[in-house]
Amino acid sequence: MAWREDGGALVQDYEFADFAVAMVFVNKVAKVAEAMGHHPDILIHGWNKVRLTLTTHSEGGVTDLDRRLAEAIDRL
Repeated sequence: MAWREDGGALVQDYEFADFAVAMVFVNKVAKVAEAMGHHPDILIHGWNKVRLTLTTHSEGGVTDLDRRLAEAIDRL
């Protein structure tokens, strides 16, 4: 899957087998984000879907930090 730019942010949608697997993924993302000190917006919707949105609000858009976090999430 590829991240897409949308409204000054990087966005990625995921669909999982069930709610439990989606939550495992979200918790992995949270651990990586906390370690990097940069936190995505996380939307859990439906029973198995997750949308991640990365942006640096203080900079008004996407920065290298967002790109590095996206790459780290891709490695999960």
